[in-house]
Amino acid sequence: MTLPPQRHPGAADPGGELADPGFWQLPPDRRLSAFARLRALDTPVFVPEGAGHWALVRHADVQEASRLPKVFASAPGVTTPEPARWVRALFGDSMVNLDGPDHAQLRKIVQRAFTPRLLAAAEEDIHAVAARIVDDVLAEEPDEFVSAVASRLPLEVICNMMGIPERYRAEIADRVNHASENIGVERGLAARLRMPGRGLRALARMQRMVAGIGRERRRHPTDDLISALVTANVDGQALGARQLGAFFSLLMVAGVETTRNAITHGLTLLTDFPEQRELLLSDFEKYADGAVDEMIRHSTPIIQFRRTVVTEHTLGGRPFRPGDKVVLYYASANRDEAVFPDPDAFDITRSPNPHLGFGGGGPHFCLGAHLARVEMKALFRELLTRPVGLRAVGLPDLAGSSFDNRVRSLRFAFERP
Repeated sequence: MTLPPQRHPGAADPGGELADPGFWQLPPDRRLSAFARLRALDTPVFVPEGAGHWALVRHADVQEASRLPKVFASAPGVTTPEPARWVRALFGDSMVNLDGPDHAQLRKIVQRAFTPRLLAAAEEDIHAVAARIVDDVLAEEPDEFVSAVASRLPLEVICNMMGIPERYRAEIADRVNHASENIGVERGLAARLRMPGRGLRALARMQRMVAGIGRERRRHPTDDLISALVTANVDGQALGARQLGAFFSLLMVAGVETTRNAITHGLTLLTDFPEQRELLLSDFEKYADGAVDEMIRHSTPIIQFRRTVVTEHTLGGRPFRPGDKVVLYYASANRDEAVFPDPDAFDITRSPNPHLGFGGGGPHFCLGAHLARVEMKALFRELLTRPVGLRAVGLPDLAGSSFDNRVRSLRFAFERP
């Protein structure tokens, strides 16, 4: 059981801000200022939210905890709140919530399925999908960026790679939105009672759908990722129906949501920092990789994941005991002044740029990091090098989530010569 630190009566509660649901509704600069104050303290602070957790806000602390899974375990869950036992029994354990041999075996099966041939085909498809999306934008001239551009690319790429038939895709897109739209968002009592069931129903329908496709692929395999996953033979094992469903849900919710948010924030950053946009345009191939990493660092699509302490350990000057909960605040680590000079600046030439946008290393480093970078680079190449430029209009509509840096919508316009 996590016990709060001892304080003198009346002492200020430095972790109290993060426990207040209203904190996550504040403008981003206000939240980042609060994290800067926490980084300046000597040790991690206790956040009295629910059962409470310790906030890891410095780059070094987040990175160390990420690389010590035998101390800071992902089980029973990395999200807040942790998944209930009956949810895990019904849907299967997601890879992000597993540790040790169970995680290693599942990750090995998935990595084996990502063959060089499949990855090469996926990269070729990414460029084709990005070009087609921008063709559609130029022809139709929509004014909302998330639905017209940012959501389409990762969804189409993942569905193509997995081998999802076209007839299922509109429903999958709808299910992904229902399953993830309120994660980490403070809601009223009525919504809190309704939304978890709605999200779980969306996940259940999505997993039943992919389980049916998996059964078909076992009988008649093709060249797609589902076929590779269900026919893999890694130490005599392949993915079962629940494992396939859990992996697909993770891939769709995490892969689609994080990439779409990074893309959307990227357009806003290039609009707000025109000198960086001009630098990128001056030699796209030279600066594109740095631009993508800086977009990810600056926006940090996943704000935080939690861990459970399983053995005594001292980190950041704070002793931790088994049962303690810690939260890895990537959004704070990616603005750590000790690692990133002028951390609030958007600088596509920043080097080195050891951001933690894909996790802090260790066994849970994001499997999709390479594909996400390829997607962002391909799309911005198409968006920025066509004769008609694009710019964000106004501020993005943020969801106010404590879990991910989600953008509901963003208006955009054309810059015609």
